[in-house]
Amino acid sequence: MIRYMDLILWRHAEADDTSPDITRALTANGKKQAAVMGEWLRQHLPPATRIIVSPATRTQQTALALGMDFTTVDALAPGAAPHDVLQAAGWPKAQGSVLVVGHQPSLGMAAALAMSGKIQYWCVKKGNIWWLSNRQRAHEDQTILRAVISPDHL
Repeated sequence: MIRYMDLILWRHAEADDTSPDITRALTANGKKQAAVMGEWLRQHLPPATRIIVSPATRTQQTALALGMDFTTVDALAPGAAPHDVLQAAGWPKAQGSVLVVGHQPSLGMAAALAMSGKIQYWCVKKGNIWWLSNRQRAHEDQTILRAVISPDHL
């Protein structure tokens, strides 16, 4: 039996450099980045993808550009531990697909942990997605990097 899970990590688009951090809003360029990536994701996300989003203003605005229902998860707030990101998503044992809209360095560290089993400081650029899959074949877990996409290239 083949079991799989898709984990799509979407870093919020470009935001103003203001404080407090939790209320930072997207810039005009960030809104464009979110709209472009949101359109691409609408066309490519598997049906019934679960979408979870940090409570920060910039991530909420990024997710709104997708035009789909999502759930706000406090554990994804700025400064989230990579284990908390993966746990909120159900990685690697959940079935189906989960889109996480979050922050650096949490998303990069979560990607590193999911792919290598170690916490490292990998960089997910603003507005980018990293699409990982986990599958089990012959009782062996396999993690696959399916895509890294920047809104600048869409």
